[in-house]
Amino acid sequence: MSIGIIGAGQIGSAFARALAKNSIGATIANSRGPETLGELVKELSPHLKAGTIADAASADIVLVAVPWSQLPKALAGLPDWNGRIVVDANNPIETPLFQPAELSGRLSTDIFTELVPGARVVKAFNHLQPHLISGDPRAEGGNRILFYSGDDAMAKAEVGALIGRLGFAGIDLGPVAVGGRLVQFPGGPLAALNLVKFD
Repeated sequence: MSIGIIGAGQIGSAFARALAKNSIGATIANSRGPETLGELVKELSPHLKAGTIADAASADIVLVAVPWSQLPKALAGLPDWNGRIVVDANNPIETPLFQPAELSGRLSTDIFTELVPGARVVKAFNHLQPHLISGDPRAEGGNRILFYSGDDAMAKAEVGALIGRLGFAGIDLGPVAVGGRLVQFPGGPLAALNLVKFD
């Protein structure tokens, strides 16, 4: 199963490092072009390669982690997602002032889903700090927890399996209406919590 990453900031790069550490290949893209990603690709060779946004978007599972206000531009002009899995790893924060975006009472994942028509969206990888995503998933004798949620059971199962391959303890929070609200940052009670699951 191929993996794409749209966004090479802190979360996208942390996810790429976690994949590479587990010998899982991926294609990463940003708005500035593949030639600007040479250092990251060199660091994570041979598992990571750089491509265009269209290249990354063609994978079976695509993680999107882009500054909130830039999401519409980053995802514009891509073909219908045709049932592929898209992981919403975004938080509705406006940089550089770190101010909450105006969502008019809506969930950020609902807004994100409108930007990826035809995709099966799973919310994941947004609630842990990047260094914890790229770091050792084992801590205090257990495994760090990664929450995920979505409205498609099969898509969630695929993302949950990937979370397990990375060494984390995945916990399914149910549909986006429930889980997305719990992990949305800022405001969600589970956002930014670094929890460990013990067997």
